[in-house]
Amino acid sequence: MACSAVTLSLATIAAVVAVACLAIAFGTDNWYEIRVNRTFIRERLEGNEIALKELEEDMRYFNRDEGLFRICFPDQKPLNVKTYISPVQTECVNIDYYIPDNEISDTFSDTRWARLHMARSVIGLYITAFFLIFLSFFTGVAGCWKRSHGNVVATGLLELLVSLVAAGAMGLWHGVNYFDYQKLQDKMSYFEWPDILKQPGQTKYYHGWSYILAWIGVGTNLISAILFLCGARCLRKEKKIEQAKNMQYLMPVYPDKRQQYGYGYGYPGPYYQYSYGY
Repeated sequence: MACSAVTLSLATIAAVVAVACLAIAFGTDNWYEIRVNRTFIRERLEGNEIALKELEEDMRYFNRDEGLFRICFPDQKPLNVKTYISPVQTECVNIDYYIPDNEISDTFSDTRWARLHMARSVIGLYITAFFLIFLSFFTGVAGCWKRSHGNVVATGLLELLVSLVAAGAMGLWHGVNYFDYQKLQDKMSYFEWPDILKQPGQTKYYHGWSYILAWIGVGTNLISAILFLCGARCLRKEKKIEQAKNMQYLMPVYPDKRQQYGYGYGYPGPYYQYSYGY
């Protein structure tokens, strides 16, 4: 009893932590943080009016945090760029996934399309993961309430599938990042950035706390899956022990033939002697 109770309690706590981490990471924008040394760049561009104007209007010259849905500017924002206030009170623009396709996406190369499909798949996989978490909630509640080995196993397998799907989404996100900075050579990629931004130390890149939370959610989900499967094993073992104990109290019952056939001497006395006149 103690084994299954402790294991399932820990599994439930791990599952709740995993859902919280994945949900926060999915909805926030600090996946990839880009920091630009604007002071140095302004000094280098002194006297070049065209370049200085670009410095104030082109978002590539600004500090920004990139998420799955938005690009946000934590301090200054570029001029002539329409932004809105995000839930965490930063100026942001939406990332365009080109749904539906438009005249811009019609000009994309095959490599750019591959990158776009991967970016869309990241969102799709996360939505799938949340749907599986929703299913695992019902199987988990039923398994713990009824102490059902089958339901707990199903919950563990669903949690394992969630961790695999979320890990796949993280892998695709890294693939998108690789395409942006290593593979693509169009005007929307790192290849076309101004040379001054590519100089060592002028642009720095960091993985933000949203990215870290996402990996924590994947790992915690995997731990939750393992604990649920261990809890199911404990449940089965405890049920076998309980059945073995109950068998000790079952006494064999044999039919009484004397009562079945009506023999009088099957009943206790008293017995009487009769005289027939001899």
